Amino acid sequence: MNRASRLRTPPKLHPGDHVAIVSPSWAGAGVFPQVQEIALRAFRDELGLVPVEYPTTRQVGASAKERAHDLNAAFADPDIKAVMAVIGGEDQITVLPYLDADTIAANPKAYFGYSDNTNLLNYLWNLDIASYHGGSTLVHLARPGGVHPVFLTSLRHALFDHQTVEIAPVTEFTDLQARWEDPSTLESELPTMSEPGWHWHRATKVVTGPTWGGNLEIAHWNLAANRWILPNDSYEGCVLILETSEEMPSAEEVFRMLRNFGERGLLAQFPAVVFAKAKAWHTHAPLSESDRITFREEQEAAVLNALDIYNRDALFVYGPDFGHTDPQSVLPFGGQMTIDGLARRIFVQY
Repeated sequence: MNRASRLRTPPKLHPGDHVAIVSPSWAGAGVFPQVQEIALRAFRDELGLVPVEYPTTRQVGASAKERAHDLNAAFADPDIKAVMAVIGGEDQITVLPYLDADTIAANPKAYFGYSDNTNLLNYLWNLDIASYHGGSTLVHLARPGGVHPVFLTSLRHALFDHQTVEIAPVTEFTDLQARWEDPSTLESELPTMSEPGWHWHRATKVVTGPTWGGNLEIAHWNLAANRWILPNDSYEGCVLILETSEEMPSAEEVFRMLRNFGERGLLAQFPAVVFAKAKAWHTHAPLSESDRITFREEQEAAVLNALDIYNRDALFVYGPDFGHTDPQSVLPFGGQMTIDGLARRIFVQY
């Protein structure tokens, strides 16, 4: 059953509201407290909201049960109006069994996160609660050179209003990163590349539907665990939004993950697929600019190959920035997205 009529958008916020800042995955705020303080100042100054940290927000090595306790407490607290993750990680799936579904379902709140937070976005989606793919304190609010206007504008829409907004290509972007161990590297913006433009395939129709997806690797883990994925027809008519992480999976890996979605019959449920521009540089793989271009071209080809096999009718757009590149646009996860293939435009309702 299509979820469009069932998904609930949590209440919007007002200046002065309290927002829980949590670490459901890696407690990066405890490893880099100076960077977290920069982020919290930006949170207060740019948004006019009050950040509230929880016991495990800076507790490195907190158990999955302890991290879930903080999430349950944040959703149960009537003074907390939204929840934002410090950063992602790699084990959030182990937190999900300890969550109090009844409490969370009875107290829907806007949740912000990406990467490993795909686990929580999907968990909320299964409870018929829309959330937001994107946002973090360490990466985006403590961004080198200050909070990016593109990110800030989309975050404000997600927090404060219900507007329908066009998501447009940026002019420049980067997939480089600062050195958090040296906060002085946060004082200036990182070098950027010119935006190459989005690539549209089978753009012969207009598709509108609720979004689902997130980080491809994490969504694939959920598929493998077969515990948090619903029956295939639950996603019928939805828009699949996907991005890949700083682990930079190869084009072959991306194809294989999508092939598994296809073999399950899941990939065929989506009339449109929007794939974020891939992060193609990391300290473990410091690719040259030309190699980064090739990396992204090969990933795009892998996605198109999977769609050719399992969903030839899907409208496919490659290149929007809602993943691990900078700037990042915060997108509704369960909110409505319209992909106008004829006009080459994308709109989201916050």
